[in-house]
Amino acid sequence: MDLWTYDLFSMRFARRTLLLLLLTIVLAGIVWGPTYARGLSLVVRAAHIEGWLGHVAGMQIHAWHANAAEQLPTRHGPIASRLYVPEGKVRRATVLTPGIHAMGIDEPRLKGLAGDLAASGVAVLTIALPDLTRYRFSLDAVDEIEDAGLWLSSQPTLSPDGKTGLMGISFAGGLSVVAAGRPALRDHVAYVFSFGGHGDMQRVLRYLCSGLEPRHPGEPATAPQHFRAPHDYGVAVILLSLADRMVPAEQVDGLRNGIETYLTASQLTLVDMTRAKSVYEDSKRIGASLPEPSHTLMQMVTNRDTGGLGARLLPVLDAIEVYPPSMSPEKSPPPSAPVYLLHGTEDTVIPAVETLLLAKHLEDEHIEVHPLLSGLITHAEVDKAAAASETWKLVGFWGRLLDR
Repeated sequence: MDLWTYDLFSMRFARRTLLLLLLTIVLAGIVWGPTYARGLSLVVRAAHIEGWLGHVAGMQIHAWHANAAEQLPTRHGPIASRLYVPEGKVRRATVLTPGIHAMGIDEPRLKGLAGDLAASGVAVLTIALPDLTRYRFSLDAVDEIEDAGLWLSSQPTLSPDGKTGLMGISFAGGLSVVAAGRPALRDHVAYVFSFGGHGDMQRVLRYLCSGLEPRHPGEPATAPQHFRAPHDYGVAVILLSLADRMVPAEQVDGLRNGIETYLTASQLTLVDMTRAKSVYEDSKRIGASLPEPSHTLMQMVTNRDTGGLGARLLPVLDAIEVYPPSMSPEKSPPPSAPVYLLHGTEDTVIPAVETLLLAKHLEDEHIEVHPLLSGLITHAEVDKAAAASETWKLVGFWGRLLDR
């Protein structure tokens, strides 16, 4: 799952195949009961399936409404938020935090996921972390997730038991796990859900710069590492963070401007390809105007030369701890609430093995954890032979989560 792709069902196999798979699950769900029915309803809606199967899924839908965007107070100042509320009595509410994306709470797929969750009967507070909308990581982001969780858990009409869920996408997933372990929030968390998140920030940065995936839990240190070409978006974000260590001080602002323009173009591909191409050309023009070494670095960005750029960034990463250990769940106090970890197997920003490593760490800390790696959460071709079991697992995962 890359930084802007987190659809629940991004699959390419034939529609008839999907309908047959879900029909099987519908029949099985009659036996297994309401947990799978709720999970099935969410998955069908996320996959945009209509017709009779959509009608079946619609039997589980709650009417809901989205409030206007508001400013939520935090210790670092107000942040943008929006509340999605199902009609009737609310049993559970959750904070939903997007990853690195300039659109924040207005990102189209985030709004779609929030609406799907609200239709499942969950009140959803989406928040935009200012640093993440500027393509930067900081402990302020963890503070803001914590403050939002404390606010939501204190609302009796939304959190009647004084507890809230925490959901985070991409890097916000790992940060949500960190926030859930904070002493002030720890006892007010019903569950944590990390969608394609990290266990160790420094480990992910090394992968993005080398393409070498971390070893799986239990593998010996001498085992060869698997190479998977990293996504250029993630490598560009690292360069943005390390710009002041890569170029002379007088070049930092210009280089960062070029990188931010490029990242904006990448995000615009979701909503306006014509504008995306125009902004991408702007990023190339900015790069052409920069002096060396910024010129070469920016050229690597626009050419998507992740190998060359990563080779330049890796020595800097090896020399310093770019982000404090407390931004990594594996180096922070664990939450006491159950943790749900969902990851696409073909993720090239945060590799799926991060979920396995984090799950092992939490198990060792005696925390209830539910990991699932899914080949359905990807833009790659799905193996039809495995699709039925994977669909069933995804339905069950969401059904159990929605029961919390």
